Amino acid sequence: MCGILSILPLLLIVNNAFKPLDEIFKFPPTIFVRNPTLNNFADLGVVLGTSLVPFSRYLFNTVLVTILGTFGHVLVASMCGYVLAKYRIPGSVFISSLIVYSLMFPGSVTATPHYIILNSLGLIDTYWSIILPVMAGSLGLYLMRQFMVSVPMDYIESAKLDGASESRIYWSIVMPLVKPAWVTLIILDFQSLWSTYGATTIYREDYKMLSYAINQIATAGVARTGTLHAVTLIMISVPIAVFIFSQSNVMDTMAHSGMK
Repeated sequence: MCGILSILPLLLIVNNAFKPLDEIFKFPPTIFVRNPTLNNFADLGVVLGTSLVPFSRYLFNTVLVTILGTFGHVLVASMCGYVLAKYRIPGSVFISSLIVYSLMFPGSVTATPHYIILNSLGLIDTYWSIILPVMAGSLGLYLMRQFMVSVPMDYIESAKLDGASESRIYWSIVMPLVKPAWVTLIILDFQSLWSTYGATTIYREDYKMLSYAINQIATAGVARTGTLHAVTLIMISVPIAVFIFSQSNVMDTMAHSGMK
């Protein structure tokens, strides 16, 4: 029963994308479409064709930020987590506690410090204003460290005896053993960056994200309601596909890291 209720919003999004306007505003509302149409997707093409900035530019911005932010976060978090998990460095216990403590603060609390730092670095109105805060996120560092702690030191010591360098141990031994952790991190970062708005740090029209274009459609009035549902379906399709293909790794990560 709970599974049926949880999938209901997804069913509404899919069906609303193919509903004509009279069905979308019908009362009482219906879940399933009765007269499916592709007019909403055709209207989307018309709206995007009249935009000052091409839709391809919004898409390029989102894809670029998503790829760089995701790859950068996984790389930084895994390298730092490896050091904290397998080497005794001064203050490692304090650093680990600080990482867990930082997870308590929501994004709304850290938004102002982020903006001040990015502005002082001259990164406002650049892609880095979105990418760098993601790369410095503590959730990924927590996940990677939790998994790397469980990697036996015997593997690392044996590799060192065979003459393997630290980089070789990191890439060829440790990273394959913690695959569920970094796959989960990729999914979380991808979903977050794919839907990011970037309104607080990016003001140039040609640097804005795909979510901004969707918001512009949403504010166009009730006549664009069908178009909004169509573009919403397109937006959620990519993250859902990524999650479905990596679902087993996500479940494995939650089971071993102690996260709820």
